Amino acid sequence: MNNSFEQARNLFVQGIADFEAGRFGVAEQNFQASLVLLPGRVSTLTNLAAAQIILAQPEAALAALDQAIASEPDNRDAWWHRGVALGTLGRHVEALAALDRLLGLAPDHFAGWLRQAQALQQLDRHEQALTSCDKALAITPDDALAWGIRGHVLKDLRRFDEAAQAFRQAIAHGGDHELNSYFLASVSDQPTPPASPAAYVRGLFDGYAESFDAHLVGVLHYQAHTVLARHLLSLAGNRRFARVLDLGCGTGLCGPLVQAVAAQIDGVDLSPTMLDKARALQVYSLLAQQDVVAFLQATQSRYDLVLAADVFIYIGDLDAVFAGTARVMDSGGVFCFSIETPDDVGQDFALKTSLRYGQSETYARALAVRHGFDVVELLHGTIREDQRQPIPGLYVYLRRS
Repeated sequence: MNNSFEQARNLFVQGIADFEAGRFGVAEQNFQASLVLLPGRVSTLTNLAAAQIILAQPEAALAALDQAIASEPDNRDAWWHRGVALGTLGRHVEALAALDRLLGLAPDHFAGWLRQAQALQQLDRHEQALTSCDKALAITPDDALAWGIRGHVLKDLRRFDEAAQAFRQAIAHGGDHELNSYFLASVSDQPTPPASPAAYVRGLFDGYAESFDAHLVGVLHYQAHTVLARHLLSLAGNRRFARVLDLGCGTGLCGPLVQAVAAQIDGVDLSPTMLDKARALQVYSLLAQQDVVAFLQATQSRYDLVLAADVFIYIGDLDAVFAGTARVMDSGGVFCFSIETPDDVGQDFALKTSLRYGQSETYARALAVRHGFDVVELLHGTIREDQRQPIPGLYVYLRRS
């Protein structure tokens, strides 16, 4: 018995060392092996759950945490990890209950208050989320992440001046300068960055891939891909495209819609998890994980159709996109895309408080002329809904001169 205990202890200690070194898969194996020898040990279960959360196994983590909480109902680490795991699964009401339990046991738990703020924000309980942010900042007033979250909560409350100040605080306390400057520009008169930070876009969609199609189409009533493709097919008539490029292809919503008129379809996107979804469709010949402008500047392929549905909401300045598309396209090629319109139609492009860019019709037409495209058609229509309000936009169809 003593020998088994020592083996279990050694495996646990090794698991902790692996975890701290970032070897999370090995740590998980050591914690599992330790539990075989010493089942039900709460500290091993909670550390196993922590590793499984990082390894994107939140359901497995919850199973371990249920065991831990059954043995120690007031274990703070178990309630903390339970809140994180449930939040990762999008089960925000349950996450909130777990975090409430944690904070009842440990009212000075900084990370707990911050997670509670995020859960409340996901549930559109923004005033309460702000209170939770303030409780976190009362404990650790120089935390950049907390200031950033406070800025987002204030933005959702449409208290833009206060949101701007929070993002400035995030920068002052060492937060990511590019990212927080981007957030700051959305709520203030700071200079508009030309595009969303790549890390922001990639992170946004890596975490969104599993529920992307259902949420975008079912909840936000997104229709840019269907409208763009349907009118393209009408304009194309009997034309068949030799090689199509789907910019910002995401999970591949556009690919199947143009497959009937395309001999080959390539896709490019920043998010590897979104590309995994697109790959499963078996529609695309090539899928590249790359920034769309970088791809257009480097590829040696030629395309007679380039399309981009709801992609330019993350790229404000489209000059490089037009230049890259002109580079890969011969005369007669088609370039079609959707854009949201800016709140101020007098601007070429603007970053909205939604953290999406809008571009004006005047700007789109000017870029077409500058880069050698003729306007075939330009349609006004709804792109999606935001808080049940239609978001107006444009569907633009160009032909290479």
